Amino acid sequence: MVASIRRVVTGHDANGRAVVIEDANASDVLQSKARPGVALTNLWTSEVMPLRYDDKGGVQSNDFIMFPSQMGTVFRISSFEPENQDTAKTLDGRQYFTETGAGEVATGSERHAFMHRTETLDYAIVLEGEIMLLLDDEDVKLKTGDVIVQRGTNHAWCNRGTTTCRIAFILIGAKGKRQ
Repeated sequence: MVASIRRVVTGHDANGRAVVIEDANASDVLQSKARPGVALTNLWTSEVMPLRYDDKGGVQSNDFIMFPSQMGTVFRISSFEPENQDTAKTLDGRQYFTETGAGEVATGSERHAFMHRTETLDYAIVLEGEIMLLLDDEDVKLKTGDVIVQRGTNHAWCNRGTTTCRIAFILIGAKGKRQ
């Protein structure tokens, strides 16, 4: 079960005074049978740069945005329940990413079904639990409080622990040359 995430959005009233314009649980949640035990909650998205704090922005469509456009951002909290290694080997990562409108990011790696590469710069903070960041040839164990700067590399997330891991992600559209 996915924990509700309260989202408080501030803005300005007609007199320019700071006010709360929204205070509710985030409702833009993605859970897929193609990736059991993982839930993604989008908290805010944008599609233009430079950003304007007075634009409506936010999560306004019924279509879940998996990755931002080159000029966009996505702010999300993802939950990863412990992964059963035997079950994970039977899952189809390409199907999962295709269902979310991002089939092109799946790399089809035998290393992990959900290996993918995006055109984003991602800032991530492990809020609770532990998780493995799988890269092409190495595994990095991350725990509560660790910070990741993900720069368009091939990767997957794998919870080999015994408790749920929650990570806050800020994805920023990017481009670059891979070595």
